[in-house]
Amino acid sequence: MAAGAGARPRPGAHGEQSRSNVVLVACDSLDGRLTFFPGNQTVNLPSINFMKRHGTVFLNAYTNSPICCPSRAAMWSGLFTHLTESWNNFKGLDPDYVTWMDLMEKHGYRAQKFGKLDFTSGHHSVSNRVEAWTRDVKFLLRQEGRPMVKLTGHRKQFRVMETDWRNTDQAVNWIKEEAVNFTQPFILYLGLNLPHPYPSPYAGENFGASTFLTSPYWLEKVNYEAIKIPKWSSLSEMHPVDYYSSYTKNCTGEFSKEEVRNIRAFYYAMCAETDAMLGEIISALRDTGLLGKTIIIFTADHGELAMEHRQFYKMSMYEGSSHVPLLVMGPGVREQQQIPNVVSLVDIYPTMLDIARIPVPQNLSGYSLVPLLHEEAESEASRRGPRPSWVLSEFHGCNVNSSAYMLRTGKWKYITYSDGSSVPPQLFDLTADPDELTNVAIKFPVTVHSLDKILRSIVNYPKVSSSVQEYNKQQFISWRQSLGHNYSSVIANLRWHQDWLKDQKKYENAIDEWLGDVDALQGIPYRC
Repeated sequence: MAAGAGARPRPGAHGEQSRSNVVLVACDSLDGRLTFFPGNQTVNLPSINFMKRHGTVFLNAYTNSPICCPSRAAMWSGLFTHLTESWNNFKGLDPDYVTWMDLMEKHGYRAQKFGKLDFTSGHHSVSNRVEAWTRDVKFLLRQEGRPMVKLTGHRKQFRVMETDWRNTDQAVNWIKEEAVNFTQPFILYLGLNLPHPYPSPYAGENFGASTFLTSPYWLEKVNYEAIKIPKWSSLSEMHPVDYYSSYTKNCTGEFSKEEVRNIRAFYYAMCAETDAMLGEIISALRDTGLLGKTIIIFTADHGELAMEHRQFYKMSMYEGSSHVPLLVMGPGVREQQQIPNVVSLVDIYPTMLDIARIPVPQNLSGYSLVPLLHEEAESEASRRGPRPSWVLSEFHGCNVNSSAYMLRTGKWKYITYSDGSSVPPQLFDLTADPDELTNVAIKFPVTVHSLDKILRSIVNYPKVSSSVQEYNKQQFISWRQSLGHNYSSVIANLRWHQDWLKDQKKYENAIDEWLGDVDALQGIPYRC
């Protein structure tokens, strides 16, 4: 990449002779804090560092929902989760939803996608969706296998996640064999499953992804001395939602420091393998002479807690789960720029249209990132005016027993639950407390009131929470009715089977109590 980024044309600027190609690489579960100091000291990520040198890194990019399908639904639609009603990993966008890629293709872009998409309804396991529907039931069951690590292969084995490598190879071949010959601009999407943990074969229906798997080759990229062992609150001091999450994720037992360090190290090694796939795409563009004509965007659907707050996986508003990587490089993008503004994945949609010089719909939740990439006054660049000083994330799925809403603005992170009163809120000062160990909601009631007022101006969250509760009941009733005589056997043998089978009747009764009069009112027989 040539020097002198300031002299480059703005991507999407109307004075350009030709529109830029665009490549979006979206991985799964990469903690965004690994893309800048001090997180990037724990593992060598050369491709991400290359993008930082020759482009821009966003320091405060967030998911709009910390779980795969709802997050991706937000990214592909440009709309907040309460607008898409993508409530869990089974409920996403309709298959025919018009995405930014559809619009770019309609306006002359050659479009291609490889790998993980996961933004439409109907995917993921029966266990995953039943766990989401029944999260208001008054029981506590382990829904995941205990997180563990596994070393595979040898010191020269760098292809561990074979599916991701095959998809990367396909994308590389498409660049070298097809894209290089195009006279039109192109948009290429590569979806990676890494660094998402792998299934653990012992853990039940569809297993429960809880094995951090890597080879010695990648583990050598990790600086063990730099790995931070997270501090944990005692179980009795945990926020009630955090305790539920930790328990259902099978993390309330004893873990040695060595165990936690290894989980984190293996996760970082998986991030290094992900980075290498990004590097293959960059190299293919460079080898074909397309690098200088192509805007590359790298991001993830959410992060990974990797044993922070006594949890692994995502489904949390803590930084490890909600903070995502976002790097951009290419024609017109300023080099070595770090942008502190809060942004989120709904911004991808208007950004893509802006780059492609397609009119941006006014009803989107997101705002184009292009003005930030050029340090322009956004009020001049957008008919909607400047972007808000906050981002919104919300969660309605499994492993959390209440709808959660997060407003991030300035130094504050405000998290509220359900109707805003039945579950205590959380407030963190990320400047003074970056590890989010001290909830200061009681200490700053005026701040809580102010942030809650902003949040309610964005979304009527008590009403949304109520809608999700009703949706969960209706979905569960329909599912149970569809099983007939098989209901008791099927529900007992989902991922929570190890706990459920200890007292099957107790847990079935808890579900009956949760449903209350709903079945009676509808005349639906529910026990066979």
